[in-house]
Amino acid sequence: MPSVSVKFYSIIYKFILKRQLQTLAENPTKLTNQFGVVSRSDDSVAPANPSFSADGVATKDIHIDPLTSLTLRIFVPDSVLAGSRGLKHGDGVYGGYSPDLGDSNMRKLPVVLQFHGGGFVTGSSVSVANDLFCRRIAKACDAIVVAVGYRLAPESKYPAAFEDGLEALNWLAKQANLAECRVSGGVELRRRQIVDGFGSSVIEPWIAAHADLSRCVLLGVSSGSNIANYVTQKAVEAGNLLDPIRVVAQVLMYPFVIGSTPTKSEIKLANSYLYDRSMAILAWKLFLPNDQFNLDHPAANPLMTKIPLRKMPPTLTIVAEHDFMRDRAIAYSQELRKVNVDAPVYDYKDAIHEFATFEMFLKTPKAQACVEDIAIWVKKYISLRGLEFSY
Repeated sequence: MPSVSVKFYSIIYKFILKRQLQTLAENPTKLTNQFGVVSRSDDSVAPANPSFSADGVATKDIHIDPLTSLTLRIFVPDSVLAGSRGLKHGDGVYGGYSPDLGDSNMRKLPVVLQFHGGGFVTGSSVSVANDLFCRRIAKACDAIVVAVGYRLAPESKYPAAFEDGLEALNWLAKQANLAECRVSGGVELRRRQIVDGFGSSVIEPWIAAHADLSRCVLLGVSSGSNIANYVTQKAVEAGNLLDPIRVVAQVLMYPFVIGSTPTKSEIKLANSYLYDRSMAILAWKLFLPNDQFNLDHPAANPLMTKIPLRKMPPTLTIVAEHDFMRDRAIAYSQELRKVNVDAPVYDYKDAIHEFATFEMFLKTPKAQACVEDIAIWVKKYISLRGLEFSY
């Protein structure tokens, strides 16, 4: 059974979250400002730090869509500095890490595109919990992490969050192509803007200098897993149109899944810790448009997908013993294995939903072990050929 402290925090969180969901259901527009940006007053935010902090990770926030509140937080580990002369500080304009784009020896790292949890209605890419989790992933996987700050419901209903996830992946592809234009044209990047059909697009230096997008992993937490799986499906459909991006694997952490016919775990654990079935249904009502509300909607039930599963990349699924959504997540993984996709399930005993990403549990041994387990599996697919055992 979960520890006493886990039970205690779960009771408090469920009480707070239930009130929050009910408030949003009654007054969905009160928390939106004139620019369409959603704020949740109880969100704890970690400020970006573009210099390498004590844990060896630098972060920055960028706004990539002028028409929405879509933002990204980029996490870069200090391993990019190996063999580089690119560390600059205090240039009078930008005090953080500024790579030397004239350095041909810049180290390239794989990219993890991450989607936070929160039932589509809460959570943030810049929350204290998500910031710490992404820092751990960046260090453990030796990868650049790009956390997506997608639009929240009910202010922005389905498919807004899914579209934001796909736009983030397309933005990465555009960045790679813009960087290639810079290299082939021999033009200095620092303040250059390249104009495309949609206006002016600025090359992001951290991505241009260090991202190897042929080794891209999608990682979703809770409802973020649903977004990650959708974006992966779209990447599979797009094929070479997303060049040079290659989604080589995805990680689904306790997916936020449900269905009209309850599974054994949905019956047995209907009142489970942190998130129970009734609260999940309320979140889905807030997320799905009224005329589309259906617990077997493809966004809610991954078994309803129309994409041939045999084309999906290797998929690691994380489930918790005391999470009512576990059975359906396991069933999706089983369907992937039936068509010979590498799709293991890591089942954590005495664990609850969000046990590795919820702020109160991040310092537990189980949460830290989960990140290490993810890193070990992911490295099979992001290692450079011939360097598989370099870790």
